[in-house]
Formats: sequence, C-alpha cells, structure tokens
Amino acid sequence: MAWLSPVILGAADGEREFISGFECHLCWLQVGLVYMFNLIVGTGALTMPKAFATAGWLVSLILLVFLGFMSFVTTTFVMEAMAAANAQLRWKRMESHKEEEEDDSSTASDSDVLIQDNYERAERRPILSVQRRGSSNLFEITDRVEMGQMASMFFNKVGVNLFYFCIIVYLYGDLAIYAAAVPFSLMQVTCSTPGNDSCGMEADTKYNDTDLCWGPIRRVDAYRIYLAVFTLLLGPFTFFDVQKTKYLQILTSLMRWIAFAVMIVLALVRIGRGQGEGHPPLADLAGLRNLFGVCVYSFMCQHSLPSLVTPVSSKRHLTRLVFLDYVLILAFYSLLSFTAIFCFRGDSLLDMYTLNFARCDVVGLAAVRFFLGLFPVFTISTNFPIIAVTLRNNWKTLFHREGGTYPWVVDRVVFPTITLLPPVVVAFCTHDLESLVGITGAYAGTGIQYVVPAFLVYHCRKDTELAFGGGTANKHRSPFRHSFWVGFVLLWAFSCFFFVTANIVLSETKL
Repeated sequence: MAWLSPVILGAADGEREFISGFECHLCWLQVGLVYMFNLIVGTGALTMPKAFATAGWLVSLILLVFLGFMSFVTTTFVMEAMAAANAQLRWKRMESHKEEEEDDSSTASDSDVLIQDNYERAERRPILSVQRRGSSNLFEITDRVEMGQMASMFFNKVGVNLFYFCIIVYLYGDLAIYAAAVPFSLMQVTCSTPGNDSCGMEADTKYNDTDLCWGPIRRVDAYRIYLAVFTLLLGPFTFFDVQKTKYLQILTSLMRWIAFAVMIVLALVRIGRGQGEGHPPLADLAGLRNLFGVCVYSFMCQHSLPSLVTPVSSKRHLTRLVFLDYVLILAFYSLLSFTAIFCFRGDSLLDMYTLNFARCDVVGLAAVRFFLGLFPVFTISTNFPIIAVTLRNNWKTLFHREGGTYPWVVDRVVFPTITLLPPVVVAFCTHDLESLVGITGAYAGTGIQYVVPAFLVYHCRKDTELAFGGGTANKHRSPFRHSFWVGFVLLWAFSCFFFVTANIVLSETKL
C-alpha cells in the first residue's frame, strides 16, 4: 500500500484536502493513472524483496503476476459498483426534482389528487424510462461514492458491520506496521557497530535484539525507546483532526521516488560490476505465506478508488488504461525485487529494504546511506496521524446511530485511545515487519481486496437489474461480467484464508 491512507467513509479531513488539491489537475486520464501508480506503490514494496528471496524467484514472480491480475479484476468490480451507485443517486435526484416541479405547478384545489396520482404513476413506471427521456449518462461516475457508502447502499446491516470490521482490522494492521517500521529503522541506523559508527551495519554482521547498542542499552531497549518517542510525538494527533497536509504529502512522495530510483540504480551497478551476492532459489514453499500477504498488501488500492477515479474527466478508456497501470506496477515490483535478490544474499536482506543500503561496502557516500536508512522515518511519520484519524472516524461511524451524539469523553478520549493503543502494543511486542505486512495483507487485505468488491458487484448488479430493467447497460461494467468471476474471486479468497491459517498452524506446531 502506498503512503496515502485509505479514503473511505469517515476519512481524515487532511487526506481529503490532499486529494481535492489534485482534482483540478486530473483533467487528463493519464495524469490520474500516474496518481494511481503512485497510490499503489508504497510501503509494501519495501518488504517485497525479502519475501521474494524467502519464497524463491520463480514462485514469487508467478504469484506476483497472478495476484496483480486478481487485484485488477476486483478493481473493475469496484468501478462498476461506483457507476451503479452513481446511477441510483442520480435517479433519486431526478425523481425528487420532478416531484418538486409537479408540486409547484399543481393548484391548491386538486393538489392532493395530483400528488397521489403522480406517486402511483411513479411507482408503476419503469426506471429505465429515465434513459429514454434523454439521460444517456445515467451510469457516469461524477459523484464520489466511498466504499462505506456503497456498502450502506448495497449491503444489509450485517454486511455493513462486517465491512467496517474488515476496514478497521486493516487499518490497525497499517498502524502496527508503521509504528514498528519507524523505530526499527532508527534502531538499525543509530545502533552502529563499535568503532565504525558511520557505516551502520557490515556485510556479514548479524544482530540480535539482546546485542548492545549504546553502552548498557540493548538494541531492543533502543527500539522501545524510539517507539515511546514516536508514540508521544505522533500519538496526540489521533485526538484531533489532521488538516493542511497536501504539500507535506507531495514532499514525501517525491522523496519516496528518489529513494526507489537510487536503490534500483545502486543494485544494478553492483550486479553489473560482478559484486552481486544473491543466489535465490527457484522456489521455497515455506516462504509462500508471507509472500502472499506482502503481495496482497502491495496491490491494495480498492478502498481508495472513489477518490482516485471520480475526478478524472474522461473515463472512456478507463479499464484499458487501468490495466496498463497494473502492467507497469508489475514491471516496477519485479525490477525492484529482482535487483534486490540478486544483489544481496537472501539471509542478509532486511525486512525494510532501504536498510540494506546503510552499509559502507554498498554505499560509500554517508549522506546517501543516511537518506535511505532514514527514508521510512520521514515518509511513514507523515502518514501515521492520517491513518489514525481515519481509523478513529471509522470507529465512530460503526457505532453511530441516527440522530445520536457521543458524550465528550467517548468522542475525544475513548475512540482515540482504542485507536492508538492496540497498534502500539503490537509494535512493542514485535518489529517483524515482514510478518506484520504478511498477516495484515493475508487476512484484512484479502477481505478488502477480494471479498468486499465481489459482494459489492454481485449486489449492485442485482439492484441495477431490479431498478432499471434487465436490458440496462452499465457503461463502466467490468469486462469480467460473468457470474463465474464473482464466484472465482470468492473461492480464491476462501482458499487464501484457509491456506494462510493452515500454514501458520503447521508452522507453530513444528516449533
């Protein structure tokens, strides 16, 4: 997932302000697709090289391509559901406007008769007739309908609650990953080898959490000190609204692409000079579980599609160009991961790939070493408050009742506390980023990327057929329109849940 946090019902004001800043620039579809590329490629890509090295390059490439294809399928599902939701909202507005006009034109003496007659005719008239009256763009995506709103439109109460539960679990995983990544990066950069403080780590050095960092302070203690400082500095933002982050997000995005480009170039240079240390296996099924979760997490964009697609002015060839975007993303992930696994030995690849460049034998320039080593600190720190506020607002939406308000203590203390505390506790217990990303992607990520879009498109098709008639054509209908694809996605999601759970149980049993 990229640096941009999920944009759903109840998202942070700062995040919406950042997205709205781009709306005036998304007049060309190509610009929107560049933004989509930027949205998908993010933190998950930094954990992908180690997952590739653990699972083997061939099985990793096959799984990456397949999961990219599955993500594209569900992306088209979400776009179809967005178009169906827009059609329903547009129809309701047209009917409301028509009733208001008829009310205004009626006389006082016969108004009751006309209203009753108009109501009965509206109930009998097929909704498809609105298209015959000249509305050819009924399914045009012009209103930003977030995933939470679509869930409310197409799901029953149980389905809506399950959707929010899935989103909340995913955001908790995101926060735990971010809360662990920043202290871990700081620990790796600052806990240097004795007598070589400027070089970070050496090529063959392996550290344990119990190794000393500064004097009597162990590495794990340094990690927890950094985690405490991180929580004290960024945690308070959870209790307020995050605003005016647009330019900060643009800066961190620019830094991210500079870091990716530098890492790829440095790895290619080392391989070209014959200094590549990596000899990855073809396949190692033991590493498949984490690879699956990392790949799912790295293709996550479905929850942010409404804010991405809606501002695009021309959507005529949207599906084709989204497919092209996925091909480019696959190529980028493959380039980053393959250069990494052939440049570094598999056992020397770290959970956060940027930290492999904190070695003097890899990067001679100290400024570049520190930039890459501390890169996650700058970028992730700007996203943590946004995701925290988004999660807090989703908790509020889940428990909100029509016409009800929360007491001040619940609104300002309880919700922020239950948002901040669990991920910090998880990060305190472990900094295994590969496992955190893998579990988040394998469970909550699978729900958001596969299960929710499949059920959304299934129910939106039923509602569209019922409301507009069987012959109505959704101009943004997915090319995977056969019901087989919905069933296949759900079957794949169930298989993923079963495989990952069985793999975890078997692994724990062996231990």
